[in-house]
Amino acid sequence: MGRIGKGFLVLLGVGQGDTEREADWLADRVCKLRVFEDGAGKMNVAPAEAGASLLVVSNFTLYGDCVRTRRPSFSHAAPPEAAVPLYERFIAQCRGAGLPVETGVFGADMRVSSEGDGPVTLQIDSDDRGQKTES
Repeated sequence: MGRIGKGFLVLLGVGQGDTEREADWLADRVCKLRVFEDGAGKMNVAPAEAGASLLVVSNFTLYGDCVRTRRPSFSHAAPPEAAVPLYERFIAQCRGAGLPVETGVFGADMRVSSEGDGPVTLQIDSDDRGQKTES
């Protein structure tokens, strides 16, 4: 469905109880991450400055709970009727921030491939947003 060059593969999971507030916070966080190298080789450049794009793929399996059993439970993932609007809002917010955004197909079985260029893989959870962060 979607394809990008330089940028982020965003596996977006929407959980039970997530709201527009979480979608907006995550979009802002992703769009302003300074993980691309500047002239001094330090991670200090945001995606827009770096000419990066986003490939956003819905992924309810991020909420897979394997603690009690060997067969994952996905009961913490939001149902599609709640998740789709938040997935779409996240995408709209990222586009509104000036980033080119490609997507997968919500709820479809997809073949996703990623070629990493550097040592950065991050997990960003809106549940952690109350913790102190740097700008």
